[in-house]
Amino acid sequence: MNFKERKLKGVFEITPNSINDNRGFFMRTYDKEIFKRNNINTEWVQENHSGTVSKGTIRGMHFQLPPHAEAKLVRCIKGKVINAFIDLRVDSDTFGKWDMIELSAFNKKMIFIPKGFANGFCIIENDSELIYKTDNIYNPEFERRIKWNDNDVGIEWPLLNPILSDKDKHNDSFYQIKNELVQSL
Repeated sequence: MNFKERKLKGVFEITPNSINDNRGFFMRTYDKEIFKRNNINTEWVQENHSGTVSKGTIRGMHFQLPPHAEAKLVRCIKGKVINAFIDLRVDSDTFGKWDMIELSAFNKKMIFIPKGFANGFCIIENDSELIYKTDNIYNPEFERRIKWNDNDVGIEWPLLNPILSDKDKHNDSFYQIKNELVQSL
């Protein structure tokens, strides 16, 4: 596996080594010791599988407040998505900054996102599916959401009028979330 730290400290793009032959391929997507050697000492406690039918859908930007914050290991197993993430660590030099990566069944890349980030994705190919591990159990009381198109964050999504869930249509602004994060210190 190849680990490459992204511009937001603690976020890693991970490319598994794929062994290909006439039957298909084999690749290891997680190895505790390899992750540990790359300073990722995470105990995964939950795995989720998300399928989205329509290209142009955005899911996000979601996160959980402490003590239920989650690190995530995200992988696209079918189709293609743009995965975006926002640094919400108040003490970070990159607080409020974002980054994104294309994940696809073809490129087989994964993204490790540590605790303290909002995460979301845009479907750019119909019938796309993600699998992601988390190191904490989902707790709806601690879940928060930021608007996908919040001007204070400025994520440069590849579309202007996405399909959104009813919940994501009413997400908070980064300003509202920022105040809640600062007050929780």
